[in-house]
Amino acid sequence: MRPVIDLSRAGKSDVAAFNASCFCLPLNRPALDAAIIADTAIPDMATLLMGRPNLFAGTGVFLAREDLNAMLDQVHAIEAAAELLAFQCAALSRADCAVANLQPATRGAFMGYDFHITPDGPRLIEINTNAGGAFLVRALGEAVARSGAPGFVPFAPGRFEDRIYEMMLSEWRRAGRSGSPRTLAIVDEAPADQYLYPDMLLGQATLNRAGIETIIIDAGGLSLSSKGLMADGRIVDMVYNRLTDFALAAPVSETLRAAFLRDQVVVTPAPRHHALFADKRNLAFLSNNAQVRAWGLAPHHADTLAQLPETVIVTAGNADLLWAERKRYFFKPAGGFGGCAAYRGDKLTRRVWNDILGARYIAQSFVPPPVRQVSTDAGPAQLKFDIRVYTYAGDPLLLAARAYQGQTTNFRTPGGGFAPVVVTDV
Repeated sequence: MRPVIDLSRAGKSDVAAFNASCFCLPLNRPALDAAIIADTAIPDMATLLMGRPNLFAGTGVFLAREDLNAMLDQVHAIEAAAELLAFQCAALSRADCAVANLQPATRGAFMGYDFHITPDGPRLIEINTNAGGAFLVRALGEAVARSGAPGFVPFAPGRFEDRIYEMMLSEWRRAGRSGSPRTLAIVDEAPADQYLYPDMLLGQATLNRAGIETIIIDAGGLSLSSKGLMADGRIVDMVYNRLTDFALAAPVSETLRAAFLRDQVVVTPAPRHHALFADKRNLAFLSNNAQVRAWGLAPHHADTLAQLPETVIVTAGNADLLWAERKRYFFKPAGGFGGCAAYRGDKLTRRVWNDILGARYIAQSFVPPPVRQVSTDAGPAQLKFDIRVYTYAGDPLLLAARAYQGQTTNFRTPGGGFAPVVVTDV
């Protein structure tokens, strides 16, 4: 019999204790897969999910309402900072201005703000554009809600499909278009080979139901004609960009870049969004409280940003000091994603340090991740986790946790993967 979890009188410390020690609310992966497959009717979804055994975690994660509110306060403060002219000048000075200045009124679909929860409140770890997984998390949450697990109601602000349609329509109109897009392309490099390809299929189905004809295509399959950007013989009005070529500078992005430069297609998220938010060097601005106040950030937002972990850009000038104090830091590439080439300072070798000095890196004060107790086939395990807030224009679309072992989030840990988030009203 599943335990009934009553957190109605719990405090933040109780929530942390439940996460760390409670084997409650286990998720039955085969049953959840079956529910997702039945709900979507997407060909090959069963095979795709079966081939990703660590896509979904073995349980959900609890989050105190107080911490959620603090996370949203940080999101709003960062979005406000990104509106400041001085911040934009500093951030965009490092970007490719040919593409970073295009369609400047758009806000970027599916922004992702990632947090670690600490006894002193949530701490922002990084910001991501084209944050994947939202459609999978939503499908997981719906399957869990239908499963009848006592007290297990994943967080979802509003009707998801309506919010997604409104987001895409907002981006379309912010780019100066009228009406609504007829054809939208979800674009990635070799999308069918991507681990989150099932997420793209669910996104395609969602947008098709909303009335926007949606296709999934390799960036290399795009072409240009006198009519505009083309894919599979159709004019593409809008691109939901899943590429990790954030500046659209690689050869595979050449056609999309050309259409974007001619304003023949609306692109979201676009190079501007990455330059303003996801370039990790911006965290050095945002965590420098004197700097954001001098730029004119409202005092209440500046007070909120004082909670961000200290972040500095690695340079030749501070290299010796950072090496001496490396155990205090986590080192990340400025344009990195998915935890690639990121290192805990206490694990660094001289060889890796020399590689870091030859690249563009930031050093961020290390914030230990919280842990969640999970039951796996091999027995009980304590997995690390972070919590992602998917947003549009600063408003939350969805919450997800990602459970893992190792230095950074991954989908290789038994019992790990995406997990629904249950917000407790404390």
